Amino acid sequence: MLLSPDWLIQPPAVHASVAATADGKTLTLQNGLVRRTFRLSPDAATVGLDQLVTGEAFLRAVGPEAVVTIDGKQRAVGGLTGQPNHAFLKPEWLPQLKADPDALHFTGYSVGKPVPRFAAAPALAGVSLDLKFAAPGLAVTVHYELYDGLPVFAKWLTVSNSGEKPFRVSSFTSERLALVEPESVVDKIERWEQPNISVSTDYSFGGMGQSNSNKTVHFVPDPGYATQVNYERQTPCLLEVRPPYGPDIVLEPGQSLDSFWTFVLLHDSTERERKGLALRKMYRALAPWVLDNPLLLHVTSTNPETVKTAIDQCAEVGFEMVILSFGSGLNMEDTSPQNIAKFKALADYAHSKKIRLGGYSLLASRSISERDDVKNPNGAIFGNSPCLGSKWGIAYFEHLKTFLTETGFDILEHDGSYPGDICASTTHPGHQGLADSQWTQFMQIRAFYHWCRSKNIYLNVPDFYFLNGSNKTGMGYRESNWSLPRAEQVLHARQNLFDGTWEKTPSMGWMFVPLVQYQGGGAAATIEPLKDHLPDYERHLQNNLGYGAQACYRGPRLYDTPETKALVTKWVAWFKAHRAILESDLLHLRRADGRDWDGVLHVNPALKEKALAVLFNPTDQPITRALRLPLYYTGLTKSAKLAVGGGKAKTYTLERDYSVTVQVTIPAGGMEWLVVE
Repeated sequence: MLLSPDWLIQPPAVHASVAATADGKTLTLQNGLVRRTFRLSPDAATVGLDQLVTGEAFLRAVGPEAVVTIDGKQRAVGGLTGQPNHAFLKPEWLPQLKADPDALHFTGYSVGKPVPRFAAAPALAGVSLDLKFAAPGLAVTVHYELYDGLPVFAKWLTVSNSGEKPFRVSSFTSERLALVEPESVVDKIERWEQPNISVSTDYSFGGMGQSNSNKTVHFVPDPGYATQVNYERQTPCLLEVRPPYGPDIVLEPGQSLDSFWTFVLLHDSTERERKGLALRKMYRALAPWVLDNPLLLHVTSTNPETVKTAIDQCAEVGFEMVILSFGSGLNMEDTSPQNIAKFKALADYAHSKKIRLGGYSLLASRSISERDDVKNPNGAIFGNSPCLGSKWGIAYFEHLKTFLTETGFDILEHDGSYPGDICASTTHPGHQGLADSQWTQFMQIRAFYHWCRSKNIYLNVPDFYFLNGSNKTGMGYRESNWSLPRAEQVLHARQNLFDGTWEKTPSMGWMFVPLVQYQGGGAAATIEPLKDHLPDYERHLQNNLGYGAQACYRGPRLYDTPETKALVTKWVAWFKAHRAILESDLLHLRRADGRDWDGVLHVNPALKEKALAVLFNPTDQPITRALRLPLYYTGLTKSAKLAVGGGKAKTYTLERDYSVTVQVTIPAGGMEWLVVE
């Protein structure tokens, strides 16, 4: 255990800082949790990367701070050469290291405060460090930020044309670290262990998870590591962060290009839960909009009376958002006065009831025309897709801006989004050819999402655009499973929630509830008529609200009888009574398997309710178990008060591992909950 104090429980007292040695040859960037050390002479380079909580050193060899490819020629940015052995970096070697004569050379540094990544993004408390490098006609600034209370380094580049002639930024590597290998294997191996770090960038797309959307982070063999154990010298222990294509952007004299941002999180444990807690805390800090977690109804019609009824029902039971779903008939690309007037009236009505209103628009996975579709040599990722740099693509975003602005819509559910398609067209106005097509299309959608964030427009995006303004992505489920029998859906849903929250805070992922038929399954798969399936409806509400996650309840209404209304109202009221702890982080207790209990434990040391456990019973008999609850992340150290199901609290003494054991009976097919104070 890491208590006294643990940064995941109590904010550290040490603030981020930059300090120089008396001789001016070394800089340290540290915050009490992590430290990055730079040698400034005879050139600037990272010579240390340390986890201060554990004492682990992550760096084994020195290299350039970045690499830029200008007009097809690679140039190192700073760096030192001459290290005799790349397995470790001894302090006595540093004075003998030499500058790379072909590199851009260090010219100075400046210290400041972190800046917002874009206008609506937060500027976190901490410190910034800019390292400046130059060569004739070319300047590169390597920007670092380190924040108070987070073991995370942020980094990005600014490439500037300081000469008199244009040049092309063909590509760049914005981070390059020779990391200590987590394992040494002599022979060939199918799957290598990676260093105990998480690397994220705001240039992510093409996936709903941290890993499969991460197209820029590469662990590759280090050609300079001659003494490694692997016989073929293929140990992937060199971190390189670079775009898959491009940017391939021409800079005229006086122009600059900013890279994307990279965030390197140094873990202090190999435990899956703790690593997930660290990653989730990072996302909450960098993208605080992910905590906006409204209860939402997906309405399957745009008939004004149907929509108004849905709005009224949401207001009655405590739901907070209505989304006009796919198949509802909404077309945001239609900016005619008649269409704008229709949906503005609905938005005004929703706002009068304190309900947010928005809708669905499909971008990728459809074909527009031969002229406007991507010319992807490998085929479009979703089969078909328009090019965002085509004439249609540029107009599409302008249509959406007009519609959202003039109607007053609060939400955009943006399906398809931009998955990373390249385009070889040379006639699209938004890009020159294949090499710059991914970069320019991404910049197009990034600018649009930044605009949405500046207007406080809620973004449901089935992709990992959190660092550019999106609020939610899919929690992770198979759509056809919502056509299974209702009882199977409920069990699948809890598995999806359990699996989806290892790297996502509950509020970052949406779930689904098919009030009406979705894809198939007929009457056995749907909850309508609602009054006839109240136990199934209740289990869906318990699943999602118990996990602190929100689902797309898809259908024309939330209730059909007073009994149904009472059921929904009951669970919404329960959720709101415990909302703060339910929307906090969670620990995974046991995954649903249909054979025994399953559940999770929400924890937040800053609240009066330090924890809330939700426990489910999938069987047709009550389950009584003595359950161990790990309370370390509540911050409690000696005792805890536990109340089962809203009953009288009982005091328990914590074990040496900060756990308590409590006997609980979970009703057949139901849920039980415990509050910890």
